[in-house]
Amino acid sequence: MTPRHLELGRRAEALAAAHVEKLGWQLLSRNFSCRLGELDIVALDKKENELIVVEVRYRTIGEMQSPSDSIGPKKLRSLVATGRAYVGEIGWEGPWRIDLIGITASPRDPETLWRLEHLTDITAGNFPV
Repeated sequence: MTPRHLELGRRAEALAAAHVEKLGWQLLSRNFSCRLGELDIVALDKKENELIVVEVRYRTIGEMQSPSDSIGPKKLRSLVATGRAYVGEIGWEGPWRIDLIGITASPRDPETLWRLEHLTDITAGNFPV
């Protein structure tokens, strides 16, 4: 049996992927991993010709940190390093950025009550070393 938090995390990633597709972006990869880390979603915005790495965070309302507050400098460095590895692996030479999709659920009913927040370019184009 899958632990509940893992199942909720998968559902949050599925909601985020559906959101990305509604934006008209092409899903390139889900759960890409290498020795540097993991990328939840990688998508291509063909209109802007930009690659987007999407970090998905799930939280329950009332937890100590919001989804956006849960990403610290160490996680950002990992996302950038893993993003660079992905870009190199596929030979992408265009612009790319890192977005965050936060999924928040009600503690009374985490199965059905969800809120989605999409923050674009969380590094503001400045990739930490």
